[in-house]
Amino acid sequence: MTVSESMNRLRTQREALVAAALQHIPFDGWSMAALRSGAENLELAPGEVDRLLPGGIRQAIITYVEMTDCKMVEELDKLDLPSMKIRERIATAVKTRLSLVEHEKDTVRAALSYLTLPQNVPLSLKLTHGTVDKMWVAAGDTSTDHNWYTKRMLLAGVYGSTLAYWLDDKSEGHADSWAFLDRRIGNVMQIPKITGTVKKAGKFAATPFKLGAKLAKCMPTPGRVRRQFGA
Repeated sequence: MTVSESMNRLRTQREALVAAALQHIPFDGWSMAALRSGAENLELAPGEVDRLLPGGIRQAIITYVEMTDCKMVEELDKLDLPSMKIRERIATAVKTRLSLVEHEKDTVRAALSYLTLPQNVPLSLKLTHGTVDKMWVAAGDTSTDHNWYTKRMLLAGVYGSTLAYWLDDKSEGHADSWAFLDRRIGNVMQIPKITGTVKKAGKFAATPFKLGAKLAKCMPTPGRVRRQFGA
């Protein structure tokens, strides 16, 4: 077996373990107990949990997010995204991502509770970046300059706020969440009308994001927003 084959096998086994643990997480949270219960479902030896997930809960959540992201990409590949306007593609990507975990809200809440702990915030930002990056790539983004950063910053805000709203949404078919999503994208489109405020944003935004001058260069401008979300 080649190294590549060995790594693929390990990843497949790890994903199977996390998938098996999902039914236990609503009751036990993202815990070793939930992972061990998942291992029992697969008839794995107790030591397999440590072998497949040496990073523990942190690695399990990373695996869960990446698995769902891959499913999102697969679903988006089935759609005719090129025929849609950019803002429609983005809305579709967000809806698709959330729809995939429609019956796993307790699992998502538990993951968010873990990721919002101070020591896990960097991981939360990294995972969010990974998700929105895949959304933009699926939407046909080919930018390589500062627009690349701008697009992902904007979408991270849209996706994050919609996710929070969606978690407590009990409307039929999550209609309220999709209306909220459309409003958030609409708010992004309003940025050109508050250009003066945006120009000042780089000064204070650099501190929490720790991106310094690079962030300031990536702040959304009227032209960028029109190009990225479609006026």
